[in-house]
Amino acid sequence: MTKALITGITGMVGSHMYDYLFKNTDWELHGLLRWRSPLDNIRHTLSNFNDKKRSYLHYGDLNDSLSIDNVIKSVKPKYIFHLAAQSFPRVSFDAPIETYNTNINGTQNLLDSVKKFCPESIVHVCSSSEVFGRVPKEFIPINEEVKFHPASPYAISKCGTDLIGRYFGEAFNICTIVTRMFTHTGPRRGDVFAESTFAKQIALAEAGFIEPIVKVGNLDSLRTIADVRDAVRAYHMAVTINPKPGSYFNIGGNYSTTIRELLDDLIALSTCKDIKIEIDPERLRPIDADLQVPDIRKFKNHTGWEPEIPYKKTLEDLLNYWREEIKMKGEFLTR
Repeated sequence: MTKALITGITGMVGSHMYDYLFKNTDWELHGLLRWRSPLDNIRHTLSNFNDKKRSYLHYGDLNDSLSIDNVIKSVKPKYIFHLAAQSFPRVSFDAPIETYNTNINGTQNLLDSVKKFCPESIVHVCSSSEVFGRVPKEFIPINEEVKFHPASPYAISKCGTDLIGRYFGEAFNICTIVTRMFTHTGPRRGDVFAESTFAKQIALAEAGFIEPIVKVGNLDSLRTIADVRDAVRAYHMAVTINPKPGSYFNIGGNYSTTIRELLDDLIALSTCKDIKIEIDPERLRPIDADLQVPDIRKFKNHTGWEPEIPYKKTLEDLLNYWREEIKMKGEFLTR
């Protein structure tokens, strides 16, 4: 049976990647997680893992090369979706070394293990649109050849992830496919990201747990929004449609908006109509990647992928996700 390994399976993208592959393939699915990883995002599928329904969990850490060797050697996956990362740009300003270690050294450890134990694997390496950082307007939309100008320790770490992935493809002919996914969101999005913390605060206000005030950071950044469920479909296509070692692609949605407009759209979906907006200095980055609009023609031409889920549906599902979380966890989520 074809085997696939998802690193970071308990994250938003990793959990949706599992959902998509379980539904749309007959592959045996393996997930890598740390012993302390919360299982909330995969709680709806835990019975699959408990009953070994094509589904297995492995404990390891990208910074512990021995643990990674053990997983790769025992599973020998045909496909690897490398989604594990310290993925929060704002947090990276406070913990830059941890961010570099996890995202740069961790990717090196994983690909070293692949090279030793299963060099025939096809490896999706998840980079980020944040590598492009502050892009001059004349280079919008951003194609694959725009130079990197990272605007956070997280973005710097993803430059390393990106280059390591391409290096292993070019130097050792490991079939690595690097993707720079632009803003993607939806159910299970962490509340450290702008649109998700907006949705969480709105849902908390609707439930009466907080005053109807949404605290915000920079609202002027321009983003192109994709749905996470479209993103994981793209990742599956990236590894199964004519994969080439060291290839790299920009991927993103087809709806661009400012963060301010996105917040207005979420408020319009709320049952609470008297919501106020308040700037919170703690939510402002020292420097921001403010023009994140992708040129995705290369990936579309290579795979035929198109985003399918409408922007409004993505926002509705994100808000409903937080409403359900608050029903289950209540006041705990105000902390």
